[in-house]
Amino acid sequence: RGEHKNFEDFLSKKDSISLDSMELETSEEPIKKVNYAKLVYKLMSRLFAQVPNEVFIKNFDLRLIDNEKKVSFNLEKLSLNKQIFDSYIHVKTNSTSQIWKIKGTANPLKHRADLNFTRTDSHLVQIPYLDDKFGLKTGFNNIRFQLDGFTFVDEMLSITGAAAIDSLMLNHARVAKSDVIINHADVNYKFLFGPDFLSLDSSTVVTFNTTKFHPYFNLTERKIEEITEKRAPRNKENMFYKFFNKYIVSMSVQTDKTPAQDFINSLPAALFSHIQGMEATGNFTYRLDFKLDIHKPDEMVFDSKIDKDNLRISRYGAANLSKLNESFMHTPYEKGRALRSFIVGAENTNFTSYEMISPFVKNAILTTEDPSFMYHRGFVNEAFRQSIAKNVRTGKFARGASTISMQLIKNVFLTREKTMARKLEEILLVYILENNYIVSKERMFEVYLNLIEWGPNVYGIGEASRFYFQKSANELTLNEALYLASIVPSPKGFMYKFEKDGTIRPYMEKSFKFIANKMVSRSLILPDDTIGLNYKINITGAAKTYIFKNDSIVNDSIIIDENGIIESTEEK
Repeated sequence: RGEHKNFEDFLSKKDSISLDSMELETSEEPIKKVNYAKLVYKLMSRLFAQVPNEVFIKNFDLRLIDNEKKVSFNLEKLSLNKQIFDSYIHVKTNSTSQIWKIKGTANPLKHRADLNFTRTDSHLVQIPYLDDKFGLKTGFNNIRFQLDGFTFVDEMLSITGAAAIDSLMLNHARVAKSDVIINHADVNYKFLFGPDFLSLDSSTVVTFNTTKFHPYFNLTERKIEEITEKRAPRNKENMFYKFFNKYIVSMSVQTDKTPAQDFINSLPAALFSHIQGMEATGNFTYRLDFKLDIHKPDEMVFDSKIDKDNLRISRYGAANLSKLNESFMHTPYEKGRALRSFIVGAENTNFTSYEMISPFVKNAILTTEDPSFMYHRGFVNEAFRQSIAKNVRTGKFARGASTISMQLIKNVFLTREKTMARKLEEILLVYILENNYIVSKERMFEVYLNLIEWGPNVYGIGEASRFYFQKSANELTLNEALYLASIVPSPKGFMYKFEKDGTIRPYMEKSFKFIANKMVSRSLILPDDTIGLNYKINITGAAKTYIFKNDSIVNDSIIIDENGIIESTEEK
């Protein structure tokens, strides 16, 4: 404890000062730049210089105690003799006992190593403490790490090698409901360090089960004068902002020409349960380019592109996307509880066909939810780009980029669990739906309008038009369409948009006018359609009883901010 840091033994005083300067603290002293290439080269050189040609350690104990959580590491043996490395580590926790072994070769003089990390028995290596502390269960059968060496030439440090892992297991409530198993993954890596940057070189190759791709990642440090500029969002202590205030981030991912079936077979079952059983023919290549400069968020790059080569889905998996072309039973859930079931189709008297829905409603929803829905193929790169830019400017998650296609997939095929698995499945299913011409855009929009939530236990435009206005969907006016479009993000909280006397709140009138002007600018309505529009709403249906209930109405899915704006904790 105290001011001394254990890694300072590998540094000169000059190096230590440079390392400390990496922290962006507000002080009168000038911020000192770090030469990343020199710093890492000195660290690695001194580290290898400290390793003797022959080493023997026996019965060395290390214990970790965090409240009642205890982990002990007993290094029963470690030896390095004639470049042969051999070690056994006995790991104990409150409930587990395992012996790890690390074997291989190591040559400190040539800066090379080739090590295998496994257990002495046939079980997975289990990483202790993470489960008790963070709820993350993780393990693997074998890890192999290779360091081929490093070179320092012309202010540039290059580190090359390889790594591989077999039977990687992950389990966390935020990832998936069951164990995620990755059978095999390996990487041939090349890291580059320069005076003001560090990067994973594009020559790096990653194999994920049977799929190969080439990642690239670069962090470039800003000039001192840029780092100290006062451009922080409201939360100046935001760690996200601090990082991006110091670095410009660039990355890309590119695949080789990949057989579609190999890609499907590579997907972990726990992350892609709805894809299991899918069969496909043909090939594809994919590329993603991303660059973010927090000082120039509107100039950020986000470009996602896939090139298909006779790509066809010949058999669906658990999610049969073609069911959208027929009537089907839909059951909405809330917090894991089924609310009700109803048919999305002509058998349901409340179902309203695409042709019988007021054009005002369709165009208002498109304007607020997904203006380019009729033309895009599931995703809008520009919407993603603008979403990320706005989130960077505000320092928080202020805007999403969900399309109607994505909302439809979530509602019909997926649960509302907030896991990485669900989001990954959503992205893949949307791509398949939109790029294989399984369902027409009109039918997708028709299904969407007939199943989304419009109020408490109100589903579909047919029920909504009667619940609020006691009329059918084809009779809805522009004013009423503007109102219905405004409540889609938080339908259960519609009553908070009204004053106690039943009149619409002033801020909502401004919102209606904004949407109407957008519709005019996009030629979805004529300027004449807005003549005499007073943006007043007259609720005549059963919804009226909710508006005039007392102020004790509570709905835990509603958040009202200081400006009276209603947000929902539930997803659309």
